[in-house]
Amino acid sequence: MAGTREILYSLPMATRLPTKSSIYNHFNRHLHQHNRLPRSNYLPYDSGKRLLVQPRKVVVVAATPIKAAAETAVQCQVKAVVTVKCGSMEYVKDMVFRWLDSDAHRAQTGVVLQLVSTQVDPNSENPKLSKEAKIYWSINPKTKGGNKISLEVEFVVDANFGVPGAIIVTNKYKKEFYLESIVAIEGLVHFACNSWVQPHGFHAHNRIFFSNKVYLPNDTPVGLKRLREKELQQLRGNSDDSRTTSDRIYDYDVYNDLGNPDKGDEFVRPILGNQSQPYPRRCRSKRPPTSSDVNVESPVSKYMPKYVPRDEAFGDLKAKAITEGKWKAMLRSLVPTLKQKAAINGEAIKSFSDITELYKESLPPFEEGGDECWEKGGLPKLLNKMIKECGQDVFKFDSPKLISRDIPSCCLRDDELGRLTLAGMNPLSIERLKVFPPVSNLDPSIYGPQDSALKEEQIICHLNGMSVQQAIEENKLFILDYHDVYLPFLDRINAHPTKKAYATRTIFVLTDMGSLKPIAIELSLPEKNRNGPPKCVVTPPVDATTCWLWQLGKAHVCSNDAGAHQLIHHWLRTHACLEPFIIAAHRQLSVMHPIYKLLHCHMRYTMDVNAQGRQLLLNAGGIIESHFFTAACSMEVSASVYQNWWRFDMESLPADLIRR
Repeated sequence: MAGTREILYSLPMATRLPTKSSIYNHFNRHLHQHNRLPRSNYLPYDSGKRLLVQPRKVVVVAATPIKAAAETAVQCQVKAVVTVKCGSMEYVKDMVFRWLDSDAHRAQTGVVLQLVSTQVDPNSENPKLSKEAKIYWSINPKTKGGNKISLEVEFVVDANFGVPGAIIVTNKYKKEFYLESIVAIEGLVHFACNSWVQPHGFHAHNRIFFSNKVYLPNDTPVGLKRLREKELQQLRGNSDDSRTTSDRIYDYDVYNDLGNPDKGDEFVRPILGNQSQPYPRRCRSKRPPTSSDVNVESPVSKYMPKYVPRDEAFGDLKAKAITEGKWKAMLRSLVPTLKQKAAINGEAIKSFSDITELYKESLPPFEEGGDECWEKGGLPKLLNKMIKECGQDVFKFDSPKLISRDIPSCCLRDDELGRLTLAGMNPLSIERLKVFPPVSNLDPSIYGPQDSALKEEQIICHLNGMSVQQAIEENKLFILDYHDVYLPFLDRINAHPTKKAYATRTIFVLTDMGSLKPIAIELSLPEKNRNGPPKCVVTPPVDATTCWLWQLGKAHVCSNDAGAHQLIHHWLRTHACLEPFIIAAHRQLSVMHPIYKLLHCHMRYTMDVNAQGRQLLLNAGGIIESHFFTAACSMEVSASVYQNWWRFDMESLPADLIRR
């Protein structure tokens, strides 16, 4: 201590220790013992001169106790609450977990947690870590209401640990679990996890969750930079690896899973997303190729389930609602078929009123008798029992909200057609008429003249004394134009035994009452395969014959519009075009990025909806091809619109309205 005392005496006053320092008190106590001087709050020597003859030797002796005092680590405990969400079958898993948590298995089970600081250790330059903490499902779980449980955990950290910025989670159980959140330091640090944590035995990567504080890449704390990049690398994965339902890999692929050439030529569909037919990318699922074509991915089956990243899959409530909807749709589709089968005379739908009766009437009891095979099978008794036990409403179609039950033909009235064009299922196709007559953009060498068959004399009587040009300038005329959308596919569509269609153009006028009224409909066919004129125009009726022609024209307009709604504005613009943005967001944006935080709520479940859509709706022979007039051309129509019309900068408001 002599050397220590002499070093302290040699220091100028400006560099001495604070009088309230623990190290100062330690040294002052020893000064009192060796020199027998009175203890005070100041050092008695203030000359600023060294007392050592050989200062080099004294420095070596004095360095040890100062260093030892400075490296004394002070640790503290940090409490946190872990919230886990259980599914509907968690009571079964709970019994298994309690057995696995027994003393004989506890060493190999549990969930290991470790806090990560936003700071790094100056010696190792690695993030500061807490000591590992472990929780078990069987030890003091608390129910938080509903299907959630919470568990308390304590972390041991150094006093200079800093602010926790991330937490590492390792699942040593053999089952996945849904981690909702981890809240530490009495709510000051919140980790919004909302993710499935897979068993460490199946997925070697530890899960990383960041706190809810946002950082741009350049502002990321130094302790989190490596973890931020590591998490993105895990989400990007390896494009060559196969996929399992528990993976979290986001990668791109083309639409090569719509067809099934192994079932025959009628199930062959083109690959969408190449240079000849551009299309948005989907999430890569890495199922094996078909036997007939190595470029086509095998369809979803029992042995090759659909793949979406684990956290993109439907939650329990969402999955339950969709399953109930599927069963209800199956029952409602089954009943009209069986009802037709049960009818003695085999009567089918004969008028529009028969369709509206599906929404008005409950299902009547099935009559026994008539068809011998039908009666032997016992189906009438079975269906009557189902109706009695399940209730009439289960088999009853929901009435469309936009159609009044009191008017059987409301969907074909002129004013109702105009209203639905703006306020119906598809208000995204109508445009202001800018040029009359309309002009096609299709190749005239293939599809014939680009001029329309619409003439001014056909519509001028509906313009209240205005000329067509004057009505255009005053924004009185509007058009619903599907000519270029469907004309290239009409030959293939009309070759179908039960599908027939025209490509339509509909002119609307804005009336003095502020409503839209259709005043002309152009029906077009391809030039080369016509049996009559390739284009014809129908106008509001003046007699019984023209009345039915006008009704037929409006029916084709509604058919065109329904296809455009489903294939273009709904599937393409809402689902397909969003999927590559979802993939890119997970591959390029950390969950700490502020833009990711804004996008996340809008991206949820979209990838699972799209995967199921490709499996059931859009696939060869699926619901869209079976029920829409576009049949096997459906996805090609969507791809054609994406190539020739879709623009990213025109998708938002007000750009979309200005364009139209």
